[in-house]
Amino acid sequence: MPYLTSTPEIVVVDDAVAMGRLAARRVRRSATMALLSRGGWRVALAGGATPRALYRELASGDAGDRIAWEQTQLFFGDERAVAPDHADSNYRMVRESLLARIAIPSANVHRMEAEAPDPDAAATRYAQELGAAPLDLALLGMGPDGHTASLFPGSPALAEEQRLCVAVAAPPAARPPVRRMTLTYPVFAAAREVIFLIAGEDKALTLKRVIEGPECPEALPCQPIVRRAGPVIIFCDRGAAAELSTISRPSA
Repeated sequence: MPYLTSTPEIVVVDDAVAMGRLAARRVRRSATMALLSRGGWRVALAGGATPRALYRELASGDAGDRIAWEQTQLFFGDERAVAPDHADSNYRMVRESLLARIAIPSANVHRMEAEAPDPDAAATRYAQELGAAPLDLALLGMGPDGHTASLFPGSPALAEEQRLCVAVAAPPAARPPVRRMTLTYPVFAAAREVIFLIAGEDKALTLKRVIEGPECPEALPCQPIVRRAGPVIIFCDRGAAAELSTISRPSA
């Protein structure tokens, strides 16, 4: 993924609750701008534990802050090859923290069927479902190894320039080390805005390398997205931000 070296906006927070509250403001702003400009909002959701507070905040907003969910299309950045009710399913986490709490048409929620017997065919179907229109917002996280979505260090998926969604094998160190499905760099490069949610001291040195170190996308897959030319904002806790030399603070 070719990219221009740029500095993302960074907001450091004290805890998950503050991260969810501040990130929700930015997410709602993305929704408002998309609905006013294009009449709909397309967003890819992140999995894992860190976004839970954000999703709960989005689901519990006051009437004036509520997103027009009927005009929203929800996609997923990645998914593990497990059933949708499995404890490791990103869909299950999103369903419990967000979908079960909002009024959104089921047709507007685009689950990745990563558990399908033919993962490559399932990834092709998902790419067709996603379509060519850019996402208004991509929500992402970062692992201690620098991976984001299911784009892992050294993965062949890092070289993908055409397909929007691919099936991948997670490395043995991943938890759990199962087959996965992930959106690819072209999707994240084209997104109108990207928001990262990063928490934990175990990610501090990696985040410093991603932002301040030399270009090394094969080892740090999230780096091309963090440094892309389009808008990127990182919400991180003090542990994750501990090694950063400089921090820019936007208005959230």
